[in-house]
Amino acid sequence: MESYLLDWANLLLRWVHVITAIAWIGSSFYFVFLDSSLTPPLNPALRAQGATGELWAVHGGGFYHPVKYAVAPPALPERLHWFYWESYSTWLSGFALMSVSYLWNAQVYLIDPAKMAWSPPAAVAVALAFLVVFWLAYHQICLRLGHGPKGDARVGVAVLLLVCAASWLACHWFAGRAAFLLVGAMIATAMSANVLFVIIPGQRRVVQAIKAGQPVDPIHGQRGKQRSVHNTYFTLPVLFAMLSNHYSFTWSHPQNWLVLIGMMFAGAAIRQFFVMRHGFHLGRNRHPWPYAAVGLVVLAALVVWMRPPAPPVASAAAGPAAAVSPALGVPSSPSAGQPAGNTPALAQVQAVIEQRCLACHGAQVQMKNVRLDSPAALQQHAQAVYQQVVVTRLMPMNNSTGLTEEERALIGRWFLSGAPVR
Repeated sequence: MESYLLDWANLLLRWVHVITAIAWIGSSFYFVFLDSSLTPPLNPALRAQGATGELWAVHGGGFYHPVKYAVAPPALPERLHWFYWESYSTWLSGFALMSVSYLWNAQVYLIDPAKMAWSPPAAVAVALAFLVVFWLAYHQICLRLGHGPKGDARVGVAVLLLVCAASWLACHWFAGRAAFLLVGAMIATAMSANVLFVIIPGQRRVVQAIKAGQPVDPIHGQRGKQRSVHNTYFTLPVLFAMLSNHYSFTWSHPQNWLVLIGMMFAGAAIRQFFVMRHGFHLGRNRHPWPYAAVGLVVLAALVVWMRPPAPPVASAAAGPAAAVSPALGVPSSPSAGQPAGNTPALAQVQAVIEQRCLACHGAQVQMKNVRLDSPAALQQHAQAVYQQVVVTRLMPMNNSTGLTEEERALIGRWFLSGAPVR
């Protein structure tokens, strides 16, 4: 029953998290576009009021005319819309989802004994520390290095080094899938903290100064814009980290920390292309295609570097059934989909399942409502077993039961032979 309820919690929280993330990222992307596409107001009255930019747009059958006041408008309107609940809701739902999916069952999902054999409370504490320590370090970098004409460049280099260090630590301390998600959650926490501790408080101080008839300090707007720009560059790296749990070939790679850094760097470079593209159309900067090119080159390099090794060629004496791909455990002969000549006996497969899988899929516990302790049940779930154990290699989780490559190959040959129960 606990597994069933956790599945429902995971589904509903993931649904809410995706919806709120779309709202937050969508508004963030829109305002980055808006800020990059503004032109000086043509109306002298707007310029006299302190307006610094305007944009005319058409959408959904209507015309829109947003106007920006870089410091303060001449008067506050009666209704002022604030953009912060999109951020807070995304973080709250994401943290709840991480808690249900990873922290609740840290022994299974968070800990890889081959990397760090710590207790579940210790693993959870370190995982939470990642979120807090990264934000504090990033915040200090912005405060101490983010001033002056070269402030943005200094901050960019320092934050890149910080993310690389955190990625290395996460991938060497935690299970691969959890490490990727943890780095994404770490950066997403900094994004939401930017809104909570810098952007919104600064905007509130501006509003209070206007209401009190006091001069507005432009530093609040400058800091808010700086953190908003950081958030837009963080977005694509975070999205990759959150999606990576579906693609085990990324986080199960022996140098998964380099894979993570490479993918996040490519995402940030591609995002830079889209940000500067708006300015290019207005003649403010050169065409930003080099950023897109760098991102695509990094992606292509990762594709080539991570390609699986070619399966061994069977010797003439051994026969075609002897050649088995070490990655997938499937026959590498031209008729790979055909049953192998030495089809494993059901007893062999059951022995592996009993030793490696029944702790979570036996008579006492049925994770995901899957039970594998009988020939009929094993055949019923043969497709899922093959997919999870041989193809994606997601199971056993973090290989906690020590399933060997030979055993994966055995299950692969059994399934491709028709999953016989005799």
